[in-house]
Amino acid sequence: MEHKFKTNINCNNCINAVTPFLNKEIDIERWEVDTENPNKILTVNTDLSADEVVRIVEEAGYKAAKLEQA
Repeated sequence: MEHKFKTNINCNNCINAVTPFLNKEIDIERWEVDTENPNKILTVNTDLSADEVVRIVEEAGYKAAKLEQA
């Protein structure tokens, strides 16, 4: 399942900070952050729930809010 989140992950240093947290989760197949988007969209392909992804991002020291899929 693909989840999208509005985040405050806004630069390469931020991406480097969250990488170990997202990469260690075996249920995350792929993830990326669009830092060019004003909402800094994090896209995660995973079997985890959106709440679980938010928890991981918050554990890394950042914020994530689930975007509603159209």
